[in-house]
Amino acid sequence: MDKRNSTRGRIINYMLNHPITSKAELSKELNISMPTVLTNVNELISQKLLTELGEYESTGGRKAKSIGINKSYRRAMGVVISANHLEMVLINLGSEIEKSVRVRLKFSTDFSYCMQVKKEITKFLKGSCAEEELLGVGIAIPGIIDQQNRIVLKSHALQIENYSLRFLEQALELPVYFENDANAAMLAENPQKYQDAIYLSLNHTLGGAFCINGQLFRGKNQKAGEFGHMILIPGGRKCYCGKVGCTDAYCAESVLTDDNRISLETFMTQVKNKDAAAGVKWENYLDHLAILISNLRMAYDMDIILGGDVGGVLAEYMIPLGEKVMGYNGFDHDVSYLKNCAYEKEASAVGAARHFFADICH
Repeated sequence: MDKRNSTRGRIINYMLNHPITSKAELSKELNISMPTVLTNVNELISQKLLTELGEYESTGGRKAKSIGINKSYRRAMGVVISANHLEMVLINLGSEIEKSVRVRLKFSTDFSYCMQVKKEITKFLKGSCAEEELLGVGIAIPGIIDQQNRIVLKSHALQIENYSLRFLEQALELPVYFENDANAAMLAENPQKYQDAIYLSLNHTLGGAFCINGQLFRGKNQKAGEFGHMILIPGGRKCYCGKVGCTDAYCAESVLTDDNRISLETFMTQVKNKDAAAGVKWENYLDHLAILISNLRMAYDMDIILGGDVGGVLAEYMIPLGEKVMGYNGFDHDVSYLKNCAYEKEASAVGAARHFFADICH
């Protein structure tokens, strides 16, 4: 029975990350005999977890039927808590965003905040997802999280230390998963594609995460991936953490937006319109980002995914960024290891929600 469940789980996990495949492909890629694949796939189709999508083009002989995940079989919700907002998404098993809302809600340690979050989540889900379809709610938080004890050990963004998440969990009365926002963004990427990778979350503050063998690496004290607080320029700009010269002070989105005085969209429009001051700032930003990328590549020798709000706009600037990176790195012959993120805006919410997809693999 354990072996059968393991085989079933492997098939479902593969299907979650490959929208369209065939029974023959499953047999080949997972090294499972065709009779075993046929038995499991037919059972999953009868349970409505998988569905037949059509037929592949024939190369001679009988046409193979394509199969895929029944995206509407189950759903999961993702939430991002920030200092002043609550971001919510609902995704299906295809990791497609079916609904997204961002509401203004100032964070507070009062229990009334937990009840307000519950109210917003209930309102969001009403009419969008039946109770039996919802796998759970993943909540991404900017801070270091002790998942076992449900505690935010420290969050500069929310200005809290040793904050218990138990009250919020109890208020929601739903299966809940808590994750650091950068780690959650990493989880939004395809784990089959990125077995070993670094994720740079270039948002208002700079976060980071990395996975090894397809698993998040958290470190001894849950602090792995805090790339924003490595020293980039000794004796440089003051960082919000109190130190000087941190990467965050040079590579976070706040550097471009003057700490939210203007929007990133406005800044990038200035760059495209050849505004001189914006152009200089952008060039300096790319230069500092290239140093960070080069250092991380030398340390970890992994793919590096550029995510967050700035990661979303970098797709148009990969050539100049790549040229700068190559100027600092004489060991690589190209920058094909630099990747653009799968989700420009809702990565942390999607990643937190995707946690629950593992439940249907067991």
